[in-house]
Amino acid sequence: MKQLQSLNKKIKSKKAKVAVIGLGYVGLPVACMLADAGFKVIGVDLKQDRVDLINQGISPIEGKEPGLSDLLHSVVENGALRATTQYDELKEIDIALIDVETPIDDNHIPQYVALRSACNSLGNVLKTGALVVIESTVAPGTVETVVRPTLEESSGKVAGVDFFLGACPERVMPGKLLMNLESMSRVCGGESQDVAETMKEFYASIVQSDLDTADIITAEITKTAENAYRDVNIAFANELAIICQSIGADFLRVRDLVNKSPGRHVLFAGAGVGGHCIPKDPWLLAYGAQGKLDLKLIPAARSVNDSMPKHIVKLLNKALKHYGEGLKNAKIAILGYAYLAESDDSRNSPSKKLIELLGDENAVCVVQDPYVEKYQQDILDCINGCDAIIFMVAHEAYKDIDLGEVKKRLRFPIIIDGRRIIDPDRANQFGLDYYGIGFGLSKPGSLIR
Repeated sequence: MKQLQSLNKKIKSKKAKVAVIGLGYVGLPVACMLADAGFKVIGVDLKQDRVDLINQGISPIEGKEPGLSDLLHSVVENGALRATTQYDELKEIDIALIDVETPIDDNHIPQYVALRSACNSLGNVLKTGALVVIESTVAPGTVETVVRPTLEESSGKVAGVDFFLGACPERVMPGKLLMNLESMSRVCGGESQDVAETMKEFYASIVQSDLDTADIITAEITKTAENAYRDVNIAFANELAIICQSIGADFLRVRDLVNKSPGRHVLFAGAGVGGHCIPKDPWLLAYGAQGKLDLKLIPAARSVNDSMPKHIVKLLNKALKHYGEGLKNAKIAILGYAYLAESDDSRNSPSKKLIELLGDENAVCVVQDPYVEKYQQDILDCINGCDAIIFMVAHEAYKDIDLGEVKKRLRFPIIIDGRRIIDPDRANQFGLDYYGIGFGLSKPGSLIR
């Protein structure tokens, strides 16, 4: 098709004009890398404050993101990247990448408000011959049933004739955004093989790994399946940790020994699974088969992982009972609110769920997180006068905490370690009672459990 041939030439010469819709954890680094690769990029975001920061060359993303701030400053300064809130500026765009949120509701049903809005606004200005690629993670079948009809209706154009459609789901993690974009393989799902090949040519500008072509639904399934796979494996680790704790073994030691067996790789257990992807994507995969299958494993894994904050509450209650206290009116220091170490990303944070559960028990929570603006207080000040301390995130700042000072400031010497970042023996040396995920060993005469 002549339109695709023309687009391919523009891609190879870096003359293709690119739009990235949604400038969050995915869209912003993608826009920066494409601009750095030689394309003229317009970023679109509905948040004016975010757009203003980006146009000043300032990253709105907190936490440790190696290279992102410098890259953003560079591409904005040389005019390769500009941000806006106005879709009218996309009338001459050749390639549009959509990177908006795709959450689920309490019934695990996808909520595509942002996706529909982006497609509708883009369709109103969509250029004939343009390529639209969905990078957001969506349920299998979404591009066909949601994206295509929305774009066709708003543009008055026909997909596959007047414009082209593809899906290339992102594979990034906060803290490694640029590295993941460059080094992780991608699936270029096109509505035809020619479209997929065009996508491959385009993504080769920033991806230094495999670029596999496929149809759109295969790309959609692949992304949701890989996160469902991880969720199931985390659930096994979490359930194994609870078993170890109940029987009297250390999960970490058991894990090390199991992983010596070929083909085994037990993941780490923890206080809960957060982030935008893993708590959501398994449900998106399941939604793709809605009404056709009675799924068992994916819902069970989600249930196990969602229950981990409740397990933390049980450990805390057990620890307080040793001192004749309960959860009611207890003052608890929660260290870590982001879902991931060295990040400010608090989407689906297990800490949020923990705080809600403790609130239901009329406990009082004092929260600290070095990267989440609302909670950036001094760590030791946060602990002052608290009945116990709970580590919910493996931030580096917590690993070297002064346990002697912790002991002095706590009302009761209780540590609940939801990420296994404190050595139990070291805690015991300072007279602290240690309760860690998957830690079931007892020492005669000690309070370690």
